[in-house]
Amino acid sequence: MQVSASIFKAYDIRGIVPSSLNEAVAEGLGRAFGTIARREGETTVAVGRDGRLSGPSLSAALVRGLVAAGVQVIDVGMVTTPILYFAAHTLCKSGIQITGSHNPKDYNGFKMIMGGRAIYGDEIQALRSMIEAEDWLDVPGGSVRQADVLPAYRERIVGDVKLARPLKVVIDSGNGIAGASSPEIFRALGCEVTELFSEVDGNFPNHHPDPSKPENLHDLIEALKTTGAELGLAFDGDGDRLGIVTREGNNIFPDRQMALFAQDVLSRVPGGTILFDVKCSQRLAPAIEAAGGKALMFKTGHSLIKAKMKAIEAEGGQAPLGGEMSGHIFFKERWFGFDDGTYAGARLLEILSRSPDASAVLDALPTSFSTPELNVGCAEGEPHALVAQLVAAARFDAPATVNTIDGLRVDWPDGFGLIRASNTTPVLVLRFEGQTEAALERIQAQMMALLRSAKPDAQIQAAAH
Repeated sequence: MQVSASIFKAYDIRGIVPSSLNEAVAEGLGRAFGTIARREGETTVAVGRDGRLSGPSLSAALVRGLVAAGVQVIDVGMVTTPILYFAAHTLCKSGIQITGSHNPKDYNGFKMIMGGRAIYGDEIQALRSMIEAEDWLDVPGGSVRQADVLPAYRERIVGDVKLARPLKVVIDSGNGIAGASSPEIFRALGCEVTELFSEVDGNFPNHHPDPSKPENLHDLIEALKTTGAELGLAFDGDGDRLGIVTREGNNIFPDRQMALFAQDVLSRVPGGTILFDVKCSQRLAPAIEAAGGKALMFKTGHSLIKAKMKAIEAEGGQAPLGGEMSGHIFFKERWFGFDDGTYAGARLLEILSRSPDASAVLDALPTSFSTPELNVGCAEGEPHALVAQLVAAARFDAPATVNTIDGLRVDWPDGFGLIRASNTTPVLVLRFEGQTEAALERIQAQMMALLRSAKPDAQIQAAAH
């Protein structure tokens, strides 16, 4: 079977419908995933989809493929990615979500769990090889049943999270799938909710559902001015990431959120390891350590962070919390360890409800002068080679320290610079932070000089996510 190699990404499968991703690819994936699942002793797979226009046809094709491989399919319908993950933790151990996440509306894709672990890297390439070779099994006995898991999911969150006082919030779902479930969950927690763009519409007629982009938060910021709400929450297209805006219109980036979450979690899990990715603020590790935790910087990638948290626990350690600058937050303490924007939002409100002024708590979190995530466009295959070249050429005098776990991150006492290769698109990912504006400018200039020594035509652009 002919498939486009470009759709098989590091953490998921993703492409443009129908040019690189279509029903034939979806059915082939179902057959391949089902074959591998059955070899591992997995007989049941949950399937969900977000609100994209191509979701129903791709879902039907995927289910056909899974059934042909002899799998019992639990079709949970149109749900957030976290609700699919919930199904794959409570009804079975494997699942596939059909989602284009925060990509433009003509994209779609698949996020996968097999036997309780996120599928990524070599396992995605193994699926590709099986689809290309059509080397799958046809097994009789496959079946499909429908299940509504939203009531159990809502009950699990409402039973876990307790607010000290009711809060007034604005929720912007950006016409993504979170609009079908999140507002009602926050009301069940006791919040007064003003909804923006909750109607699920794969055309995304109001703004794109990606809260990591400041331009997508304008409506939320305006609504906070007119409603008297204490806080704004924004979700991405498939509901696994959260954006937070204070009453004053300040965007509280996920690395700052993590400082607050870590302090709370460590009060109950002293000495736990808190994971965060290389894009996060230099201020985060000291905040974790001050709260009695072990701070562990790790590679970017939701699948990689989840796998590392599992590995720490398998070795007898405790990894109660992980997070990424992109907005994926992973609670293992009191939850399942998967990234969930609604649950992260609920945990945030639980903490903030203990204070009379929610926005003041958020605005008081440690902050610095920093760039958003920046990209430098490259040729296909160029980014990893460039980063290897930069790592080999990097010469930084003390007190600078160099970390090469994922690209090149250089920390000074007053800030850091990062250059890494994206695992999903042919770009370099850059981020710079300084404790003063002068430090930020100095660090950015030094890192860009190093980059341009290897790539003279490097042009910075805003991250496309």
